[in-house]
Amino acid sequence: MPQRRASSSCVRVGVDTGGTFTDFVFARGRRVEIFKLASTPADPSLAIAEGLRRVAAETGARVADLEVVHGTTVGTNALLTRAGARVALVATAGFEDVIEIGRQARPRLYDFDAVKPPPLVPRAMRFGARERVTASGEILEALGEEEIERLVAEIRSAAPESVAISLLFSFVSPGHEQKIARAISRALDAPVSVSHEILPEYREFERTSTVAVNAYLQPLMSRYLERLSSRAKSLRVMQSSGGSVSAKVASREPVRTVLSGPAGGVVGALDAARAAGLRDIITFDMGGTSTDVALCSDAQLRTTNESVVAGLPVAVQVLDIHTVGAGGGSVARVDAGGSLRVGPESAGADPGPACYGRGRLPTVTDANLVLGRFGGAELLGGDFPLDEGRARRALDSLARQMSKAGGRRVAATEAALGVVRVVNAGMERALRVVSVERGFDTRAFSLVSFGGAGGLHAVALAEGLKIPRVVVPARPGALSALGALQSDVIRDASRTVMLDAGGARLDKLERAFAEMEREARDALRREGFDAARQRHGRSVAARYRGQSFELEIKFRNPRGVASDFHRAHLARYGYEQRSNPVEIVSARVRSRGLVAKIAGEKAAASTKSRAPLAPPRTAEVYFDTRPVRAAVYAREELPAGAKLRAPCVVTEYSSTTLVPAGASASVDARGNLVVELKQ
Repeated sequence: MPQRRASSSCVRVGVDTGGTFTDFVFARGRRVEIFKLASTPADPSLAIAEGLRRVAAETGARVADLEVVHGTTVGTNALLTRAGARVALVATAGFEDVIEIGRQARPRLYDFDAVKPPPLVPRAMRFGARERVTASGEILEALGEEEIERLVAEIRSAAPESVAISLLFSFVSPGHEQKIARAISRALDAPVSVSHEILPEYREFERTSTVAVNAYLQPLMSRYLERLSSRAKSLRVMQSSGGSVSAKVASREPVRTVLSGPAGGVVGALDAARAAGLRDIITFDMGGTSTDVALCSDAQLRTTNESVVAGLPVAVQVLDIHTVGAGGGSVARVDAGGSLRVGPESAGADPGPACYGRGRLPTVTDANLVLGRFGGAELLGGDFPLDEGRARRALDSLARQMSKAGGRRVAATEAALGVVRVVNAGMERALRVVSVERGFDTRAFSLVSFGGAGGLHAVALAEGLKIPRVVVPARPGALSALGALQSDVIRDASRTVMLDAGGARLDKLERAFAEMEREARDALRREGFDAARQRHGRSVAARYRGQSFELEIKFRNPRGVASDFHRAHLARYGYEQRSNPVEIVSARVRSRGLVAKIAGEKAAASTKSRAPLAPPRTAEVYFDTRPVRAAVYAREELPAGAKLRAPCVVTEYSSTTLVPAGASASVDARGNLVVELKQ
């Protein structure tokens, strides 16, 4: 798909599909606008098609001429609900059950009743190929034509919708996988996923799991993207790694999109932080069904190849994002033991929270509305009215359940405060996972809050973690869509090399880098990026010899690998062992095709007044057990440099931000809302 520079006649659209709303950001030249539509979970493309028609109508462009970048949850939802394809798996004979045996680790260490999710490929759909390759690439048992014919016949009779192939040490010698893939492609009308193309690295369990996930998603994702591509000819899809890729590549390798939606938010948050001069941030993305958090240090995205999605290892590069089932639509209930629970069940887009007019169950959004935290404003600039009476009835019902369980009368506002505290506790734990539990001092970071519900909870979470500053970027409710629109095209490649960092065979490492970069240059050139618009970065996965897992470090030169690894190990684990030899396990290359960026916008006006800006109105808001009179500001009316009176509620089209007493809030030159907390 050719990539064009933005021009005055080119309309670019970022789309992020969430559980409750589908967000749209579109740009033509310097003009940027956003809107939201209710998601259509049964077929997400329906909401997208409606939104693209609206963009076309407002800009005068044809839908087919729009340049679309899409953050999608189709793959994630298919894994969570097990709604993917019927997959056949071909493995080396004797290793068919690797996908089920795994690492023999319990999902929860001290839970003896814990049950692992069933494998994506049942035993009857796993087929062994009589062949064997050694770790050095030597062929111990050749794959004969009769064996290939037998495999094809058995697979054909099983009638799979998709086929995954993962043979031992195929990343060293891929010939056997290639032969089987060609034979199956000729005999069956089904897509084939091959491990040496998807993940050419060692560890047969993770590699087999990853290629099985790819095969499981491929038919579904291909049909979905085909429907979208029929409407928008220029379509890119956000990858889990923080970059976008053509729809054609995403259809072939959908495993790279399983965290597509959250990745756009992290990219957008980091862009906003860089523009504001911040280098160390924790991102907090609270939407309708879930909350995604990530840590970025030194203005860099952090990636991992140890991700687990729906209980399944996915070993391709993804942003290091931690997700919990807590969002504005999370349903509150009293469990059998009398405790208040919030989520992970969500009211979603249909029926949605009670205040949306269709649902009856109490949700986090209903609790915030009962507490007055929307400042009397409607959602989406008045396009989406809120039914406060319906929300109060839902919280009254919850309060009665709590009263019965606790043996004392509970009011609706007390129940609402309980809902907020419980959901905050879950989100605080998620923030600790990516920060404190990994050795980072949260006092050195800023919390960048976005998502439709993020601003209502961000300051309270920052207070609990002693984070000194909360930054709410412009258009926070659509930042994931904006991040997708701003993302470069990225291709990640890796090779297992197994080299001593201090050895004499490091020329093998250079050859691996050169080969991967050559392939990436050719692939990006085919997508319309000339050499001037390409960037290539090298890294290695290294470990102390004998360790089970690696750390990824930037590659500067062969002589610096060991010392760089020692420093990284000290930062991550608190100790280093300089007497131990360092082993380079894998070489990795991240290649970028640079897309035209939207020019950063500044606030339309400015003020140098030191006095807090007088609010246009006030509202009664519960920050705690007693209501207070809080200022209510419309964000679009706030000039750069404005200082706000706290406590206050800041309303806008895509989100609402809550600022308690004791905090100070202002608007910077980029239009970011900055909340400073007393330490």
